[in-house]
Amino acid sequence: MMPTASTSSVARFVHTAVGLAGRIPDSLFCALGRFSIAAVFWKSGQTKVDGFAIDLIDRSVNFGWPRLSESAVALFRDEYRLPLLDPALAATAAAFAEHLFPILLLIGLGTRFAAAALLGMTLVIQLFVYPDAYPTHGVWATVLLVLIARGGGYLSLDHLISTRLGRAQSMAERNSGAAV
Repeated sequence: MMPTASTSSVARFVHTAVGLAGRIPDSLFCALGRFSIAAVFWKSGQTKVDGFAIDLIDRSVNFGWPRLSESAVALFRDEYRLPLLDPALAATAAAFAEHLFPILLLIGLGTRFAAAALLGMTLVIQLFVYPDAYPTHGVWATVLLVLIARGGGYLSLDHLISTRLGRAQSMAERNSGAAV
């Protein structure tokens, strides 16, 4: 059976669309992934502290001194019940991590390290806290694995630092070669 003009135009359209999709730069995925997953963990961290709040979507800011909320400790004690961890210690560590690592992701500093830390948190949440939430945690894990594999992309401090270090190293190698 011979292809018709309509099937060949559909094939050309699909081929063109696939070619265009293949040109989307990894840095776009990395930037979108960094900002998206950072927002998930930041918003969770904000529920664990009183006195300090930054929500760019709601445009609300409170620069008070952060303190662990009583509800966070109660949540870790009564609902999460992580084995081997004191609820106050676990709540404090989670609140700290859910603020620090998203900031690192947003600026793209230590992206792979921050993503690995949040992947570890995701695994703990999946295994010990909400084992039925694997569809959500699977999406988080996928984004975090992309960041671990690809890094922060061009729009990150990691890229800026490695570019500058690479230039400095190249210059040092050229200078040491010239001195020989």
